[in-house]
Amino acid sequence: MYSFTKTMIMIAFLMGILSDAAAQINGSTYKNEIQEWDKKRLESLKSATGWVNLSGLFWLKEGENRFGSADGNELVFKEKSFPALLGTFLLKGNDVVWTTAGSHEVFAQHEKVNTATIFNGDEINATLLAFQTFRWNVIKREDLIGIRFRDFASPLLDKLQHIERYTINQDWRFNARIEKSVLPSVSILNVLGQTTQEKSAGKVVFEYKGKSYSLDVVDEGTTNLFVLFGDDTNAKETYPTGRFLYIPRPDANGNTVIDFNKAFNPPCAFTPFATCPIPPRQNILPFAVKAGEKKIHL
Repeated sequence: MYSFTKTMIMIAFLMGILSDAAAQINGSTYKNEIQEWDKKRLESLKSATGWVNLSGLFWLKEGENRFGSADGNELVFKEKSFPALLGTFLLKGNDVVWTTAGSHEVFAQHEKVNTATIFNGDEINATLLAFQTFRWNVIKREDLIGIRFRDFASPLLDKLQHIERYTINQDWRFNARIEKSVLPSVSILNVLGQTTQEKSAGKVVFEYKGKSYSLDVVDEGTTNLFVLFGDDTNAKETYPTGRFLYIPRPDANGNTVIDFNKAFNPPCAFTPFATCPIPPRQNILPFAVKAGEKKIHL
């Protein structure tokens, strides 16, 4: 009897060790997953289409908009190596025509451009122009049409080496569900003061410390669903207006996961030349979400 009991105790002990080891492996795997997510996030930010190389945002007025480093231009980019007048944007309604000034060499897809229509109201097909290390294209924000300007040699690319974050903690990863919303869209305000109606994917509902919370979710038509949220860390430890988050689309039963360890800064945390959306009032959580990315100091 004693031998049997001793054996059972030993088995239970070994199973406990194996269980703890499995938990550690899962925890280690999860930590590696988030660290890999951090790595890809940084690579994306510093890529050609990332936010860190943005060096200007110029809104066009109807008619001629001269562009260069000279103060007399309508659009001024102050850079010693930049021409006094590189060229001109001509805005007529929703059409934008670029004309290169003098003997400067501006390219579109490796072909030299003298005069060309670079925008016709379709932002997706806006032409990307290139001059030395600089790139620019047209963007449209409601009734505003502007130039998004990048410098592939921006010193900020070297300055940003990592993004500070909270300690990775699986307690901030919640099983959740998507509930249908009464309204078909979510009203989103951006930093320009414009309000747009974004397609609603419903509300993501989760429990934290025994209480239920919900956040409006936006359907951008991509693999995941988009969430803008604020919390009690904003302005103190995280970006003032809030952070962003993507969650998996729900399964057939409406189940999904919301992982605040993957909460990230909006583009405006990295550059003043972005047009970020702001979390709606109903998406401000009444507690501190100590997970995900912290403030950026560039």
